Amino acid sequence: MTKVTKTKKNTVAALIFCMVLLAIVIFLENSKIIPPTHILFTIIKKGAVYSLVAVSMNLLNGFTGLFSLGQAGFMLLGAYTYAIFTVPTAVKDNVYYLHGGSAIDFSFQELYGKLFGMEGAGGAISLILGVLTAIILGGIVAAIFAYFIGLPVLRLKSDYLAIATLGFAEIIRAIFQWQKLGPITNGANMINNIPTFSNFNIRSEGKVVFYLSSFIPVLVAMVCVAIIILLINSSYGRSFKAIRDDEIAAEAMGINLAKHKMLSFCISSFFAGVGGALFAMFTNNAQAKPFTSALTYEILLIVVIGGIGSVSGSCISSFLYVACSEWLLRFLDNETFIGGFKVPLLKNGFRMVVFSIIIMIVVLFFRQGIMGSKELPDLFKKRVKKGESVNE
Repeated sequence: MTKVTKTKKNTVAALIFCMVLLAIVIFLENSKIIPPTHILFTIIKKGAVYSLVAVSMNLLNGFTGLFSLGQAGFMLLGAYTYAIFTVPTAVKDNVYYLHGGSAIDFSFQELYGKLFGMEGAGGAISLILGVLTAIILGGIVAAIFAYFIGLPVLRLKSDYLAIATLGFAEIIRAIFQWQKLGPITNGANMINNIPTFSNFNIRSEGKVVFYLSSFIPVLVAMVCVAIIILLINSSYGRSFKAIRDDEIAAEAMGINLAKHKMLSFCISSFFAGVGGALFAMFTNNAQAKPFTSALTYEILLIVVIGGIGSVSGSCISSFLYVACSEWLLRFLDNETFIGGFKVPLLKNGFRMVVFSIIIMIVVLFFRQGIMGSKELPDLFKKRVKKGESVNE
């Protein structure tokens, strides 16, 4: 079997897998088996957002070998860009009431609405195009900032690079809360009334007849992750890996270190910005408060648990992390009585203690993470080879 044939088969298998997964998400949300308000759909949405950001960080840390901790800052840029350009004009005065209104007197939905002859932002086409434009613009803004930050910062290595990018994220968060930027960023207040995932649900007479709120983030995350995978498997991706393995050898082979490091940094930041826009849609607002260094550490933890250098691992660990933190271990935060006896330790905050212990165990006994540097198809190939050897 030729290499081209194998690639085509892998691509077809990946497409089928994605289509089946999307179909399952739609079926679950629209079936009466699980109510649409169930926490499972919160996990699906947040897990999809986190998986995209984790893969974007893995592109930089795992495949290029650049230790960056600025992911929260780039997510913030994407979230604010999305929110600023999607708040409907009719509610801008209410959202920016402390600053006398917004300096941006339009929204992308309304621009597309006028273009297609629709009033306001109610049309489905204007909504889709407006949201998509804002999401992409959020990624572009993050990439532009990454370029200018990368000019001095990418000269640093390892811990120094991590500290510099972490400092950038904190500076950006402080600037966006600056009251003088209030007409644009709304200062320390949140920007709400933005289009969210629920806006894509199909309604009839004011009632939802078909749910798409979980389908949208999964679809966007899949498309973005697929693009990152294509990049990793391209000549640029091989150059990134060469830089990660040995910079001196890579440069001796003719790889432009500065160019490829900057390219990886900007692409990673672009998808982090897209993830930030999706995060704003998930939380129904944009505010600087959630985009602290703790968020970056969460994403880094997901990458480490999944396996540095594994896209599949980042995606799997994202959903596992969100499921454990948001659902499976929630009972540990509730006081419990058995026959009048209070169970010790079970109280608010104990969930995170147990969760931290689990993470420590995973890191100690699975140092390469769940997947290491392997992908799901690699595991399948191993099983096939074992089956062939048995048959022989």
